[in-house]
Amino acid sequence: MTTLNALTRRTVIGGAAAAVVTAAAPTPAHAACGIGQDAIDTAAADIEDALIALRRDIHANPEGPGEEERTASLVAEHLRAAGLQVTTGVGGHGVVGVLEGGRRGRTVAFRADMDAVPAQDQLGGGGGAEHLCGHDLHTAIGVGAARVLAGLRHRLRGTVVFLFQPAEESLQGAAAMIEEGVLDWTEPEEVHALHCGLYPVGVFAVTPGSGLPGQDRGGVVLTGADAAGRAERLAAEIAALSTVPLPETSADIERLVEDVQTPDGPLEEFVFMQASPIGNASEERAEVELVYRCWPEERYVAIREEVTRIAESYGEAEAAFPAEPFPALVCPEWEARTLKRHLRRAMGRGSTTVMHAAFPFGGEDFALFIDRIPGTYTFLGVRRPGADIATAAMHFPTFDPDEAAIGLGVRAMAGWLAERAGR
Repeated sequence: MTTLNALTRRTVIGGAAAAVVTAAAPTPAHAACGIGQDAIDTAAADIEDALIALRRDIHANPEGPGEEERTASLVAEHLRAAGLQVTTGVGGHGVVGVLEGGRRGRTVAFRADMDAVPAQDQLGGGGGAEHLCGHDLHTAIGVGAARVLAGLRHRLRGTVVFLFQPAEESLQGAAAMIEEGVLDWTEPEEVHALHCGLYPVGVFAVTPGSGLPGQDRGGVVLTGADAAGRAERLAAEIAALSTVPLPETSADIERLVEDVQTPDGPLEEFVFMQASPIGNASEERAEVELVYRCWPEERYVAIREEVTRIAESYGEAEAAFPAEPFPALVCPEWEARTLKRHLRRAMGRGSTTVMHAAFPFGGEDFALFIDRIPGTYTFLGVRRPGADIATAAMHFPTFDPDEAAIGLGVRAMAGWLAERAGR
């Protein structure tokens, strides 16, 4: 998950550890297209230690967007060993693994992102790329689901395509893979993804009609007398368009999680705006840079108009938006609610929650996949029992996910992909 590049100030995390939420015990195993959930659970348990070791290897060797050569090589090695048809170098360092089941069915896809968070996108900054967004877990889960289903391929109906994507943090990897035709030559009818989330381990947050906002960028050039001073005042006025503040404490994050689970709640509509003057200003020329997210994404039109109106009130000032906004990730309702029912059967009645609104501070280029074909995007709880919620907050230096989420993610996604391919 990407955050706004401008979010580089140090955030202070504090507060007491939040209450622990645990999932109820699973209901009896559900047979999915010839593969029972009990068989999936057993296969996942057999490789859980190996997947944790894989995650730790990737975590210890982080590679930023477009630099995932070592990670891609590891993924390809595991997929080949499991007997998948593997293609490398797709859209950069992307890896595609195709698993054909022993019975006829549909083709579905699962995407896992591989890159680490670059220093400039870490809240507070850092000395280099670090896995502070959980992509190391996503990769291990994708490999695990492929290995589990490969071991049960004789009972698998259909084909499952595993898309290991580079450069999610820079919002470039999905576009690169699509431009190279990955959806055309693999022909999936659906595409699914899982992302680490702020929920307790064992809880999955489905996203019917919600997801993550897109992103828009622009700037204002001011000329004439006192350009630098006017730019300072203009930046402050544009920034005041923001309706949500960046969370600074654990209590702020807890409130955010509560808000996204509230139907018709405070995040039904929002703007998260940042604006600041850029360097090299003079008394005769200055520039304001702005970057923002909003929900719903149709609000981009009104926000651009408001920024332009404000800029014009500052005399010799011209606003410009050089590109179309990056699209929001908006998940189809039917697929998300179907996934919720599957997870309740497979993982337990208390295993799911519903996100009714989007988190304001992150975006996802998975939006480009789901714009092409239907699918789901689900948040995987990674907050360990008794831990402060900041340990599950992506891009924060405190991010420290519970590795137990890996096995849970494999069980959930392997069963879901098998069910969808055999539907």
